[in-house]
Amino acid sequence: MKRHLITFLSIILALTANAQASVSYYSSLNGLKQAQLKDALHQIIVNHNSVSSYNALPDYFRKTDVKPGGNEWWDMYSDLTFSFPDFTGLNREHSVPKSWWGGSTTTPAYTDLNHLYPSESSANMAKSNYPLGEVLTATFDNGVSRVGYAVTGQGGGASRVFEPADQYKGDFARTYFYMATCYQTFTWKYNYMFQSNTYPTITPWAIDLLMKWHRDDPVSQKEIDRNEVVYSFQNNRNPFIDHPALAEHIWGNKTSEAFTLDTAPTTGTPELIAPAPGTNLDFGTVARGDDKIMRLQIKGNYLTQPLNLSISGSDKSLWTLSDYSITANLANETTGYSLLVTYTPTDTGSHTATLTISSTDSIQPTSIALSGKSEVRPALSAIIALPASSITNESYTANWQPAVEDIDYYIVTRTRYVGGIAFTEKLEAEQNNLEITDFNPSHKENYSVQSVKMGYLSPSSNVITVEPGGVTGVASPEQLAAISYPGHIRFICGNPHTDATIYDITGRVVTSLPIITNNMEITLPFGIYFISTDKTRHPIKVIVR
Repeated sequence: MKRHLITFLSIILALTANAQASVSYYSSLNGLKQAQLKDALHQIIVNHNSVSSYNALPDYFRKTDVKPGGNEWWDMYSDLTFSFPDFTGLNREHSVPKSWWGGSTTTPAYTDLNHLYPSESSANMAKSNYPLGEVLTATFDNGVSRVGYAVTGQGGGASRVFEPADQYKGDFARTYFYMATCYQTFTWKYNYMFQSNTYPTITPWAIDLLMKWHRDDPVSQKEIDRNEVVYSFQNNRNPFIDHPALAEHIWGNKTSEAFTLDTAPTTGTPELIAPAPGTNLDFGTVARGDDKIMRLQIKGNYLTQPLNLSISGSDKSLWTLSDYSITANLANETTGYSLLVTYTPTDTGSHTATLTISSTDSIQPTSIALSGKSEVRPALSAIIALPASSITNESYTANWQPAVEDIDYYIVTRTRYVGGIAFTEKLEAEQNNLEITDFNPSHKENYSVQSVKMGYLSPSSNVITVEPGGVTGVASPEQLAAISYPGHIRFICGNPHTDATIYDITGRVVTSLPIITNNMEITLPFGIYFISTDKTRHPIKVIVR
């Protein structure tokens, strides 16, 4: 009870401390609209504190995603009940799939709490990397999440879409608004909903869908509370929760009008906007002797004197700072100042210290709790991969024996052979199996598995080959040809083909088509492409000139 009370009081303190800060936080937005407004928001939120690691996410979720009462996880993907604090049966879900940006684990998006949520594992697997949308015919439905074929005009070329429950549609819309703004400089590998430009970043059909969900499902108390707690960790906020009207001025029905804050920000008074009071910089578990670097975002407003930084506590020698004094000009920058904090444990166990920021300006000193845990460097055994199961025309389940050591998660290395070219991707799994939902029986593919602990990988497992011959119910290949014209192609086929995937020469999925019919035409940029469907044993090659 005491621990829950402390957590509750921390949230209340954060709410109180940030009430005024949130006004100054957005002071640069007044008078802007469309691209300029989105750019200004990007500058405010793009630089934020890092979260310690992917494997530490459940520890953060224990503060961001627990229902009132503190006994149950808040899972937006299923109607099952999961008792807090046990994380069994739940996954760490990227609501904007990591494959959309290429799967890089080094970008802050990989561990950005503003789009990471706990998810029931089977719903998470069914969701796969499908875009949001409204399901016309469901292939998965657990009463909260639906996956299936989209209504006309939605999906952006994906074979299926994911539709959350009505009560969470606004939550997901505002999450996608945040991601399209914070990471607007990304080159997106999959263009189902996002396109590689800083404005509008969201594709036209997706703007229509997300704005509809944003309006129909207004900001909830759940989102408000979560936004405050995430701010205490990352020191950035989801602006579309704080000020829902921002979406209208960027993508909606007020793009011709300038945005104005409801309350004018205080001018001239020195203040420290970030980090928020009560911020805890948790470094997670680090191997003894290793370094772990995290970024602490520092942002001031109207400061005239330098900020002075110091570390205190019995374990203070285990932490070092990239700077111990920050000029007022650097702290007052729109994007703030990124301080690098390094944790170097020299012995095992739990460690704590306090980072204090002070100034001769008229601001109160701010304390940031530093915490970390150290263990000996792990020695991991090789995993034993098992044959695939539940093989169908479009999916299979990769299997392996559980790790004999305590681990954080698994990495599955999947290799597909398309037109004689090997394409490899790495996928995370939290159980000892992983459902692959975009299998094509006309392609040969294989997988191997490694375990991960504190960033260390085990030796690779044996390789399991998934042969097309192991698939039942695949009809004999049928005729499919593609005739190239400048900027587009026309398909020739005797009967319709479904579940078509078009790859470029690098293996990137350019688009997916639910169905191909005779004389159907699509537009493609100049290049070399491979096309596979459910009725082709081998992909066909086409050159668009």
